[in-house]
Amino acid sequence: MPNFIDRRLNPKDKSLGNRQRFLKRARDELKRAIKDQIKSDKIADVDTAHGVPMPARGAGEPSFRPSSTSGNREHVLPGNKEFSAGDRISKPDGGAGGGGGHGAGGGGSDDDFQFILSREEVLDLFFEDLELPDLVKLSLKETVTFKPQRVGFTTSGSPTNINIGRTMRNSFGRRMALQRPSERQVKLITDEIAALESETPLSTETRRKLTALRDELTTLERRRRRISYVDPVDVRFNRFERQPVPNANAVMFCLMDVSASMGEREKDLAKRFFVLLHLFLKRRYGRIDIIFIRHTDEAHEVDEETFFYSKQSGGTVVSTALEEMQRIIESRYPADMWNIYAAQASDGDNSSGDSERCAALLRGDLMRLCQYYAYVEIIDERETEIFGATDNGTSLWRAYRTVDGEIPNFHMARIARPGNIYPVFRKLFSRKAGARTHN
Repeated sequence: MPNFIDRRLNPKDKSLGNRQRFLKRARDELKRAIKDQIKSDKIADVDTAHGVPMPARGAGEPSFRPSSTSGNREHVLPGNKEFSAGDRISKPDGGAGGGGGHGAGGGGSDDDFQFILSREEVLDLFFEDLELPDLVKLSLKETVTFKPQRVGFTTSGSPTNINIGRTMRNSFGRRMALQRPSERQVKLITDEIAALESETPLSTETRRKLTALRDELTTLERRRRRISYVDPVDVRFNRFERQPVPNANAVMFCLMDVSASMGEREKDLAKRFFVLLHLFLKRRYGRIDIIFIRHTDEAHEVDEETFFYSKQSGGTVVSTALEEMQRIIESRYPADMWNIYAAQASDGDNSSGDSERCAALLRGDLMRLCQYYAYVEIIDERETEIFGATDNGTSLWRAYRTVDGEIPNFHMARIARPGNIYPVFRKLFSRKAGARTHN
């Protein structure tokens, strides 16, 4: 059965205001459901289609109907088998009316709606209220290279592109269809003629047989010459088409402190922030690599599962993560070919004297290699009023404040609760902040 969807802005017999209010409720419910799903998903699985349930409550448009709690009713509804015209029926308890709303008839309820959202629709819901900066390096963004890609076979082309396997299969099929004599058949007749000719003296029967075999051999040779082993119609060439390959590749470094001071709450807030950052970069680039680096007093590159869920803990030396990041960049991601981004999440605790070393590393080679660097410090909710936007706080925060004032593509913010993540993300990746990177 076909499904008809009315997409008119103000269809007949519908109220435009009610329709718009319903669409707003549905959109808000979808945004809430998607955010809840992403909290438990892996970063790599976020950028996919989602099936989002939406409660049936509140989905119907308002409508006017006669009240069933007052006045006299003298009509009989279709399907009635218990009452006749003129019977008196008591009012339902609670003044809620009988059988008109959801859940009538034994406490049942309507099924929830199931919205199947594509990748683009999921990302649009996430970023519809965000102004994200265009941080792509202009020299890379404007340069598009073309790479030849195999797209089947063709009957013409360069000799270097001949596909021998496909050509020989075509040749074999044609020879079988035209019944071209094989080398084996010719050899059997040749051997038989040689054997008869070796007999002495030759009898009349032998001469007659030799004549027949020679005529047959002549026919086979003629047929072999007429049906070639490989015909031009058999030849196939590899076909290539030039596919555009943008050079604007990106790599995102996720650096997280997993020392004993980082509890489950802190790690959960860090994951939510990294999810948003990943979505932003993946929406900007055709290819993106994600490098996870976790550190205590030592830093290691790990996979996503280990990054978020490993139980390792210990002391804190933040500079080890920056050194590991710099080592990976130098070995695998040259800055002239990659857009390099970094996001660091920490509670700010650090060993004595190491915060100054971190600031020195950032002022050195790291920030010249990075397109953008965001530092997020996760603090307790009680500290938000104490610290505010001042230079008070941890030693790492104070050290990074000096970098923030000197380097335009370095930004930092604090997160105390889940509700701070989206405002902080807007602050770090707004167009106003991103514009500083092009000065």
